Amino acid sequence: MRFKLQTGTQACLLLLMHAVQRVAGLNFTQCLIDIVTNANATQDLAGLLDGNGNPVSNVSDATAISYSLCTSVCGTGREPFQWPVFSQDFSTWLLPNLALISQLPFGAQYRLDNLMSAVLTVGSPVLADFAVSILSSLQQVPLRLHPSRFPFLIVLPENGCWWKWFSEFVNYTHTWSIASATSVAWVVVAYIMNVINSPADVYTSSHSDGDATGSLWLWLIPIVVGWLQLSPKCDFRRLQAAYSHADQHAHIGPAGAHMGTLSASARRALTITAREKDVMSPDELLTPPVFNYSRSLRWASTADTVFSIDWVESDTSGTIHPSNRCGSSTDIIAYLHRSHWAPGVFTRMAIASCASLVLQWGTCVFPTYVIIWMLLLMSSILAHYSAGYSHRKVPSARIASVLSHWLRWAGKALAVANSIWLVLACAFVYSSFYNTCFCNSSVVSRGEAAYNVIIETAAQAAQLRVAWIGGLIVACTSSFFFLGLMNLLLDTVLS
Repeated sequence: MRFKLQTGTQACLLLLMHAVQRVAGLNFTQCLIDIVTNANATQDLAGLLDGNGNPVSNVSDATAISYSLCTSVCGTGREPFQWPVFSQDFSTWLLPNLALISQLPFGAQYRLDNLMSAVLTVGSPVLADFAVSILSSLQQVPLRLHPSRFPFLIVLPENGCWWKWFSEFVNYTHTWSIASATSVAWVVVAYIMNVINSPADVYTSSHSDGDATGSLWLWLIPIVVGWLQLSPKCDFRRLQAAYSHADQHAHIGPAGAHMGTLSASARRALTITAREKDVMSPDELLTPPVFNYSRSLRWASTADTVFSIDWVESDTSGTIHPSNRCGSSTDIIAYLHRSHWAPGVFTRMAIASCASLVLQWGTCVFPTYVIIWMLLLMSSILAHYSAGYSHRKVPSARIASVLSHWLRWAGKALAVANSIWLVLACAFVYSSFYNTCFCNSSVVSRGEAAYNVIIETAAQAAQLRVAWIGGLIVACTSSFFFLGLMNLLLDTVLS
């Protein structure tokens, strides 16, 4: 009788303690201790499991509990928010990566477009990887070639000044600095220290920390390093000023006839497109490199038209061979091969796509990353197709134009939602939002066999460290592959 009274008293005290925990917030470690204490008193081991989800025969071996026992005893709530934990994890894991975003190249005409470029980068890293791989020098702006004026830049010796001045005006770089190097080093060192200091204590729980979010942002490091190494020329105002200053030295018409009396727009042969009515997609006008997806086809077509002329290299560096001065403007116009689809452009897009997917596979990949990239890439292809029939009413071109707009809007809306969710998901981890019986027990994947590991064993901690080190090796390998391929493509373009 006395034993039953003691057992009933202990059960009542246990229920009272759980009621207090439900009000104050969950503590899974304390909950397990209470369950073990009750099991010692009642000799009821139901729901007590080891780290692998197997029932235990000894109470001291219990380090996990079944999902049903977790919800019935510990409750369906979550662990309480702890400001010290949140602030430490936020400043250690999320804040450095958000600061690293500031090292991305921007340069748009309007601040809102710069913000959108950052959102697209975070919302779809595959799109940012693709923009790095497809890059070719001045691809940051939509170039517009005027066939009636461009020949004079080639034929007239006086226009040698145009090429010289233009080359000097755009010869600027935005590359490594102390701030950028510090930002990259901060993120790299923080992650390496996290791998070294991974949980090794038997009584250390992996819940309620932000270690896992470090791997979520690994893709950002090779992208920032790639942009700093490429140093893209994407400052809209600076590039526009370069064209304007160079055009002051342009000549149009017979040799010796300087066209200084004409307006700048009247004598421009190669200009930056800055009006929406001149492009099929408004994203073509945005100079941040992440928008390269929208203008890669048109830029390749313009570049192919310029280089379709058989240029003869001069014996003197920096000068133009006299053979390139021969012929009339009419002859050069007839010689220009303007192809709407530049040869080899799809091969380059395929290589850039493969490089992007390899980098994301090695770092962190979500289906939405790929979906956003595919939507925007298909939008650019359809927009370029419809641009070929801009002066003719072709039903297929009109359908392609409308579809490209819808795909672009859908991709950008999904990217905005994805970037917001990515930041919020990290904040939820730091605030113990996911520390519930449902999330910790992996109910979605395990189903009825779900269980919550509350105390990690030494073997599990060792497996976790091995997994982190393996993930780091894969991420570094894919990052170095991506950067190496990017440099190889850049050398091919420059040569």
